[in-house]
Amino acid sequence: MTQKDRERAEAITQLREWFPVGSTVYTILRHVSRSGMQREIGVLASLGEGDFRHPNHATARACGYTLGKSDGVKVGGCGMDMGFSVAYNISATLYPTGHGCVGEGCKSNDHSNGDRDYTPHGNGMNPAERAVVTGVDHWHKDGGYALSHRWL
Repeated sequence: MTQKDRERAEAITQLREWFPVGSTVYTILRHVSRSGMQREIGVLASLGEGDFRHPNHATARACGYTLGKSDGVKVGGCGMDMGFSVAYNISATLYPTGHGCVGEGCKSNDHSNGDRDYTPHGNGMNPAERAVVTGVDHWHKDGGYALSHRWL
């Protein structure tokens, strides 16, 4: 394992502590290039009442972004909500095999595509273990929706 791989694994471990399934990724627009094709977005994690972390370095390491001059992550492109894009990429990186439903308020696209079962199921279990314990193999396969997004 290379040094870069170790750093990425450490960043993912730290981000999982700050962003458990169902939590919110807060973003701040720090800078927009003159062409409008690149943005610098700051990432924040809320750990409680007024306790915020700025996991920009960990986000850059885990998701492959570079850091900008304003200590945000650089994101290229336009025509969509780039803050949501950053939050989705963080979520998909942290939960690549999906996640269990967190109950009411779960943001998984499965719910908007017909699954109206908001019963929390199987968080923290691997799929085989979950099916044995719960008797239900209900798992949101797209880990990109494990976290919510909100602009500040």
